[in-house]
Amino acid sequence: MSNITLKQRKNLNHLGRWLVALVLIFFAIFPVLWVLSASLNPLNTLASARFIPDNVGLDNYRFLFESPDFPFLTWLWNSIKISTITTVLSVSITTLAAYAFSRLRFSGRENMLKGILLIQVFPGLLAMIAMFTLVTQFGTIIPALGLDTHAGLIMVYLGGAMGVNIWLMKGFFDTIPRAIDESAMVDGATQWQIFSQLLLPLMRPILVVVAILSFIGTYGDFILARILLKSTDQYPLMVGLFIFTSGQFSQNWGPFAAGALLGALPIMIIYLILQDQIVGGLTQGAVKG
Repeated sequence: MSNITLKQRKNLNHLGRWLVALVLIFFAIFPVLWVLSASLNPLNTLASARFIPDNVGLDNYRFLFESPDFPFLTWLWNSIKISTITTVLSVSITTLAAYAFSRLRFSGRENMLKGILLIQVFPGLLAMIAMFTLVTQFGTIIPALGLDTHAGLIMVYLGGAMGVNIWLMKGFFDTIPRAIDESAMVDGATQWQIFSQLLLPLMRPILVVVAILSFIGTYGDFILARILLKSTDQYPLMVGLFIFTSGQFSQNWGPFAAGALLGALPIMIIYLILQDQIVGGLTQGAVKG
């Protein structure tokens, strides 16, 4: 009798887990399905009485690529370009800084690490006016890094991405035995050779994690891009879609939904390709701090 009861409890546990999983999956997928439905709805609205609208078509997707007033491909390219450049520079600078904090011993090292962490405590919104003023004044000296330039926006992104990434990558560096460095020094290797030829290949999981976080953070940013960019042809995708749907009499929700789905494809593809590296980098980098 006890065996049957135990079996029934196991079955109930499995059933409960399946129910919880299905509910969570439903809440995760439902907004995406609703946006997909809106993108196929020719009535150009998000409020539809039916989940599968009448006269389903691809008119909204055609509008993205054919309308001269809706430069979707330009906005998408701007987002990819800004995010890619920011990611490459951020990973490069963060890796060098984390290596210095992890392997080198110099005066003020601990205070600098604490200072970097302390700065991240304050919300970025508090610095919006300061960053706008700084970029405006900097543009009077070097116009290529001023307002309404992708280079100026990238510089601001780089300044905000260093703190957490440095700590995350430093934690990963600390998990690599220092005996590797000492053995290489005995053989006459320089610090750069140790970093580039021995440690950097071992850092691949955390490099992927930092790259993904930097790319997603800049790709999905709206506030900074909206403040620092003024020209329509300079907008990234998020700002362009918002501006296009914020008109008082022309709220194009159908093309907006279609553009949002297509804009999410780069992030989804990156996640699918690098998901194993993301898990490995986060778990291994959290062992030591």
